[in-house]
Amino acid sequence: MQRTVPHTSSDPIALLMRTYYSLLRTTEAVPIHSLVESYFAMNSSLHIHGRDKKADPSALTYTGLRLPKCIVDVETILLGQTVDVFEKHGYDVGEWQQVSAPGRRRRMHWDGDKRLAVFLSSRSDIDDLLPMLIAYQIEWNKIYDLLWHSEVNDLLDRNLDVQIAEKEDVKPLAKELGVRTSELRRLGRAFGDDLLPTFKRMSQHRKNLKIMQLAGSLSDYRRATSRWWRNVRDNGEDHGFDLEQRPVYFVSSNLHALSNLFSGFAVRERDEVLDFLHEAGQHDLLEEYNTITRDDILATNEPNFLYYASKKYLAGRSQAAERKLKAEQEIEMLSVEAQRGFDVGAQLFKVNSLQESLLDPRLADLQDLEQLQYSDAIIMNIDYPLGLSAYELLSYVSSRVGRLAGVYIMGKAATLNGRVGDVMVPNVVHDEHSSNTYLFSNCFSGRDISPYMAVGSVLDNQKAITAFGTFLQNSEYMNVFYEEGYTVLEMEAGPYLSAIYENVRPRRHPSDEIVRLYEANLDVGIIHYASDTPFSKGHNLGAGSLGFQGVESTYAAAIAITKRIFEMEIARLRRPDRSVTRLLQERF
Repeated sequence: MQRTVPHTSSDPIALLMRTYYSLLRTTEAVPIHSLVESYFAMNSSLHIHGRDKKADPSALTYTGLRLPKCIVDVETILLGQTVDVFEKHGYDVGEWQQVSAPGRRRRMHWDGDKRLAVFLSSRSDIDDLLPMLIAYQIEWNKIYDLLWHSEVNDLLDRNLDVQIAEKEDVKPLAKELGVRTSELRRLGRAFGDDLLPTFKRMSQHRKNLKIMQLAGSLSDYRRATSRWWRNVRDNGEDHGFDLEQRPVYFVSSNLHALSNLFSGFAVRERDEVLDFLHEAGQHDLLEEYNTITRDDILATNEPNFLYYASKKYLAGRSQAAERKLKAEQEIEMLSVEAQRGFDVGAQLFKVNSLQESLLDPRLADLQDLEQLQYSDAIIMNIDYPLGLSAYELLSYVSSRVGRLAGVYIMGKAATLNGRVGDVMVPNVVHDEHSSNTYLFSNCFSGRDISPYMAVGSVLDNQKAITAFGTFLQNSEYMNVFYEEGYTVLEMEAGPYLSAIYENVRPRRHPSDEIVRLYEANLDVGIIHYASDTPFSKGHNLGAGSLGFQGVESTYAAAIAITKRIFEMEIARLRRPDRSVTRLLQERF
């Protein structure tokens, strides 16, 4: 069946992508400035003031939070999949300093000078990184043009060691940059102590980044995926997780939700967490807590607050961190960090090691939870990957585990009809990578999630688009799909559904078709929570932070996923099954 949504292959977004992929084939480093005109033609919805002479604080914050601090020194970015790829080309990145960015999970190594090595898990990393670098360089060079001859340089020299949020008079700097004082202070909250020194660096010279791809074949990506799997499998075997023999429930979410729901740590440390907030003067959080506990409906979600606050509570508190680790060991949770390749961590849980008394209180109403002690299943939770790496990882996992019992996806998305913090549940996904439109039975509906949402809304029966990248969108792009009823923009569902297709059908996924997955004999659930509202111009995660606003939707989705896994596993245990019978014989 042919798809019904319009083609976008001839638009400026596709032109930019074709341009940088063709340039990256060269063996020399490609200057970023050669892509600027193609980038401007795209009119990215995340960079609406890109052509303006004034600075775009939202775009600068968005890119600044997703690039490492050392980017101010970097001149050349090297792209590869594994340490071996870099070493083959003469770069001993294993000896370089590993660096990170607060807003993007990606493995990067810096040589301490002018070179940055970036590890790729799929070509989607290129679609994410390249436009981001272009936007960053555009903003850098605009600020250079505005400041290099300005008297504001004296202000920068006098206050390089002062957070801009602490300065009483930032109006001259804001005026010179063409932004509002409030926008400048917001940048200060995002960049902290580094903002004024960064502005000073920007005022001294123009940025001329270059990028070089060392390897980019499909085999290179699959080799990296194979190494990722071996690391997870081998660590699992060392701790009694036989992934290649047991049923596996695959979850793509984050690395805090399930561990919090299962370990009971934050709930048990409730009094200590609240004492810490008082001692640390966290008045905003305490006010939030008082609001929650005064309302009977909100009070049922008190654990959400504890999960959020415990991150601050654990920072720098070694004894608390040790107690958290011990709580995770009680349930035999295994964390597996990525090694020598792209940065996708994993967690493994034995279903029969989970303890009912430690579970989040909102899971207590499930029937027959005690039956899970007889389970031989494993829950595998991975830190949600970006774009096509979702396809590579699930394809590899599904062909290696004993049996794939279910696939459950939770991730961020932009919403065209909701608010930040809302939850969207799609049953149609158009995938820009394959050009397929997938129709599937989502095992989740609004009623599975809404009981745990006291503030936000749940929108089910939605239609989602899996886009190439966050910057690779513009108003025309969104309007075309919105007219077709698509309201969710995200980056993983389509590739996951392509992998699911290959798990239930005897051939590779097609392209440019309407694909019906209703009859798939595999439990599939996809939940998104809204982090952006792109129809509100300039409002994205560069203009603000999801923060506690996203906690309710995150844990509502995580609870729904957990309940579904438990219900599926209890139902499986009730059926005659040789593996379960064997486990019962071993236990008794």
